Amino acid sequence: TGAISSLQRQLEIQESQLRRTKSEKEMLQKQLRERENQLRAMSAKFCSLREERNHEEMMAAIEKENCSLRQVVTEQESKLAEQNELISELQGTLRQLQAEVLASQNHIQKQKRAQEAIQSQAETLQHRELQARVALEGITIRFERYRSKIIQATFSTAGSKAPQAELTDEEVLEAMQKIINERIEFHQMLEQNGIK
Repeated sequence: TGAISSLQRQLEIQESQLRRTKSEKEMLQKQLRERENQLRAMSAKFCSLREERNHEEMMAAIEKENCSLRQVVTEQESKLAEQNELISELQGTLRQLQAEVLASQNHIQKQKRAQEAIQSQAETLQHRELQARVALEGITIRFERYRSKIIQATFSTAGSKAPQAELTDEEVLEAMQKIINERIEFHQMLEQNGIK
């Protein structure tokens, strides 16, 4: 945004200079027209005074003035050419500044769209995280219930002592394995004695 503001200020300065140069060009063109009119007037005056007695003196004076006017016209044309060249340069600079402003605006729009996309992705991820937390909490509750039932079933058998402290998963697994081994041994003993 700062770069755009700076470019826009430069653009305004260049436009102001361009307007001033065009105004100077118009003034020079006006002066050139006035000099040409004076030159034509002097030529007409020369024609009307051609028959007078002081024709030679008047002719010399008119020629001198015509020479002076031609010199002024040449100078004015030179200045006008310089002004035209300056106007062309200013117009080129103006087009370049406008292109830079447009490029900066496009860059800002792209950054804004990218930021909006990132924000949308972040919101989606937050929503998914919340869903995952809720699902994890539900699974944890179900697991604890299932673990509690396993512990209850394991230590409710005859000859088992109720645990006095919180059991680890390994201790629960060992207790279950012990019950399973005892049942296997009991089953094998029954089979050996021929009892179904």
